[in-house]
Amino acid sequence: MTLHLPKLERRPELDALRGLFLVWMTLTHLPTHMSDFVNQPFGFISSAEGFVFMSALLVGRIYIYEMQHDEAGVHFKLLRRTLKIYGYHLLLLFLAFTVAAAYAVHNHRAAITNLLNFYLAHPGTAILGSLLLLYCPPLLDILPMYVTFLLFTPIILSLSIRIGWKKILAASMLVWLLAQFGLRDLVHNWIVHITHLHIPLQETGAFNLFAWQAVWIIGLWLGAGLARDFIPFRYIPRPAVIACFVISILFIFIRYGWLGPHLTQQALGLQLDKWQIGPLRVLNLICFSVVVYASRKYVVKAVSREPFLTLGKASLHVFCAHLFFVFVGLALLYGEVAQLHGWTAVILVTVTFVSLIVVAIRDVRRRHAKKNRAKPPNPAPAV
Repeated sequence: MTLHLPKLERRPELDALRGLFLVWMTLTHLPTHMSDFVNQPFGFISSAEGFVFMSALLVGRIYIYEMQHDEAGVHFKLLRRTLKIYGYHLLLLFLAFTVAAAYAVHNHRAAITNLLNFYLAHPGTAILGSLLLLYCPPLLDILPMYVTFLLFTPIILSLSIRIGWKKILAASMLVWLLAQFGLRDLVHNWIVHITHLHIPLQETGAFNLFAWQAVWIIGLWLGAGLARDFIPFRYIPRPAVIACFVISILFIFIRYGWLGPHLTQQALGLQLDKWQIGPLRVLNLICFSVVVYASRKYVVKAVSREPFLTLGKASLHVFCAHLFFVFVGLALLYGEVAQLHGWTAVILVTVTFVSLIVVAIRDVRRRHAKKNRAKPPNPAPAV
């Protein structure tokens, strides 16, 4: 199956959207009062879904194009990218297991101690398990998921060329469905039996990978479609868009408990669960995505500006840097205090975002310089 793709051009609005999700994620993770306002403000949609989806979309858009010309080269590039992200994950773990853990224990910082309690109780098992991506402390569980999905991406893209996306999407939906009925528990028990690493399920990361793979696969599919100028939302009739808008508003009402005690996040429970992408959450995500796409002219205009553009281009470095400042914020908490307030919170947020912008600018400039060095010199003009 051969795809005839147009010449790929850079879409800065896609980088900007990923930058927006990074800003959103940072404000959510920093232990300040602001996190209460930015945590799922548009219904049951978080920055994590947006970041994972946009990352997959960009990977699918870029590499499905290259896959047509150099399949082996794409496999090598994605493997190298996977190993690079895995290396960053190990660096973050090293800092967490040494600097953060030592500071938390000696200064009695419960916020960090609670994140690393399994490591502090079972350091050997935790270190080996983390190397195998089995032990994933809170806040440090997104990169392992990213590494896992990216590792299988070359196979998915190769299959999409050979058998098309319908079978891949059907298989992904089946895995998501099984995830709603305990597939993760079964696989976890099997891994514990094989490896003899007795890591509790709750210490393997908050994300149910068997459910979240659907977000990644759909992102790859839409990214590959975007590379050939095919977008499914384009063919949705206006009445369906209006219905999606109404449903999205309904979910916002449920999010804030405005529809009575029987239609709340607590009452609907796993149907709206973030970590295993419950069925009602899927409906919310689909409807909200349709509405956003229908309003794309205004959305693109709103986000296609700095600092979102630069942050999105340097997403890996920015993501890792944001975790550093989240741990700094947690280190500032003491006793039963759950959030920073006053000038401490203002200074933390300000320093965090100034630093993230500096990190992004340095990374973008470094890559531009590397790209320019790789270009062949212009031939001297003929005399």
